Amino acid sequence: MQIEIDRNSGFCGGVIRAIGQAEASLKSGGRLISIGEIVHNEAELNRLKAEGLETMQLADLGGMPGPEGNEGVSLLIRAHGEPPSTYELARSKGYRIIDCTCPVVLNIQKSIREAYARTHAAEPFGQIVIFGKIGHAEVLGLVGQVEGDAVVVENLDQLKAALEEGKILPHRPVEIFSQTTKSPVEYGELCRWLSARMVYPRLLTVHDTICRQVASRHRELEVFARTHDVVLFVAGQSSSNGKVLFDLCKACNIRTYRIGGEQDIQGEWFRRDDNVGVCGATSTPRWLLDRVAESVKNLQ
Repeated sequence: MQIEIDRNSGFCGGVIRAIGQAEASLKSGGRLISIGEIVHNEAELNRLKAEGLETMQLADLGGMPGPEGNEGVSLLIRAHGEPPSTYELARSKGYRIIDCTCPVVLNIQKSIREAYARTHAAEPFGQIVIFGKIGHAEVLGLVGQVEGDAVVVENLDQLKAALEEGKILPHRPVEIFSQTTKSPVEYGELCRWLSARMVYPRLLTVHDTICRQVASRHRELEVFARTHDVVLFVAGQSSSNGKVLFDLCKACNIRTYRIGGEQDIQGEWFRRDDNVGVCGATSTPRWLLDRVAESVKNLQ
């Protein structure tokens, strides 16, 4: 067998930055707590946990002790970002905040605040629509910029339902945004459908908010999946980006298998002369891709 690792797979820039800051903080001493998983990959989380990184859910933050109990404790805001209320609560608890919000996400948060001000300066008021996974950390951070006054849809069916139920009013100004890791093709289809149903199409403003690195990954993975006999797609179980990219690979190559690591590889997937491709999500570390490739090599 021939084995190739996709050179474009691995951590995106935002995740690299967040993990780098976490490692630097851990080396300097003191406790470091991440609000939620710093990256949606179990293997990388275990590695960072061994170095001392703790994880706390946002729901637990309110029950933590006050400032006197948190001296020297740092709280990490991961690349997904958080709503303003999280920063306020963390400061009231006395934590030192290490803000690792991805610069791309920060720009979208700013754009949503500005769009909200514009739509609510109009008469009648306009609306903010977000294409993203309901409950996803990044989406919660975006919705929090406007105190929850936004409509979130995961797919075209939910968008249709929102119009039918009157949650989105096509005669009012609408500004639509996307979660950074969603499918560019799906977002385009959704925006075209909405535009065709606006009373005045000029009232719809579409914001190009899918991360450029993610968008290019879609195009590159299509080619990668088609040019290999077997594709091993490596991603954590909770990775939203992993699901989108795996589905893309599977649509291009039926012999695509999603795995969490080398322990999930099954020998019956391969033929002796297969050209095997190993790739992964933006939350998959390069060292894990290397380990998967080495395990396949050892099957021969």
